[in-house]
Amino acid sequence: MTTIIYGSELSKELKQEMKQQVDAWKAEGRRVPCLSVILAGDDPASLSYIKGKEKACSEIGILSQMHHLPGNVSQEDLEKCIQACSDDPAVDGILVQLPLPKGLNDERAIACIDPAKDVDGLHPMNFGRFFMNQPSFIPCTPLGIMEIIKKMEVDPDGKHAVVVGRSKLVGTPVARLLQNANATVTICHSHTKNLKEVTQGADILIAAIGKTKMLDASYIKEGAYVVDVGVNRTEDGHLVGDCDFDSMNGKAAAITPVPKGVGPMTITMLLKNTLQAYQMREDHE
Repeated sequence: MTTIIYGSELSKELKQEMKQQVDAWKAEGRRVPCLSVILAGDDPASLSYIKGKEKACSEIGILSQMHHLPGNVSQEDLEKCIQACSDDPAVDGILVQLPLPKGLNDERAIACIDPAKDVDGLHPMNFGRFFMNQPSFIPCTPLGIMEIIKKMEVDPDGKHAVVVGRSKLVGTPVARLLQNANATVTICHSHTKNLKEVTQGADILIAAIGKTKMLDASYIKEGAYVVDVGVNRTEDGHLVGDCDFDSMNGKAAAITPVPKGVGPMTITMLLKNTLQAYQMREDHE
């Protein structure tokens, strides 16, 4: 029987723990942590994500600032806004909502964030420190995936983990986290030959390729642990993952659904990183 791991439920548990921590800080008369979100333009998906982030901040009792810039904002004005948040002593975490509108440079914008406030873990300094096993902020989705694996009660130590997808947001960093947990890791991508043969050998499979139901039960062995990171919209408007959930359900030992799987954990890990940034700044002061 397959165990279905709902990130939405795990997220509630973790947020409750964070709320208790924030309440304790408030009871001590300490400053309330603050997350600053910068959005350029009116992309509906980005607006939806940001509403989710604001709601999550409210649930654990931290402040959220919203800087909504026009879609035609210049690179210079975007970077001035990021710099102002970096310089603001009341702000602990900064998130630049991606993707940015056409004509704006994502990498230049992220490089403007104070690394100590880069709670998305995408600043080159944090990314480099992470890969050198030095203290850093870890990208939120990979961090959430590791929490889900923990909830699945599978220890990656000595297991064969296969990651399908090598993006810098998910595939590459989660492969590193699995290596750090002593798994033997294979990264697959669009040029991988005999993909099915590789994934069939996986004890733990992370699907982050961005293709609707690309992997079905024939791609996994009996008892594999499957984390589906894909978020794809079908023609009739439904959200589905990179895995064929119905096909794998019954063969996998545990699996995450889409929606209510990895997605809610990404926002929760953003909150976790924000509280970490707050603590580091408070301890430093």
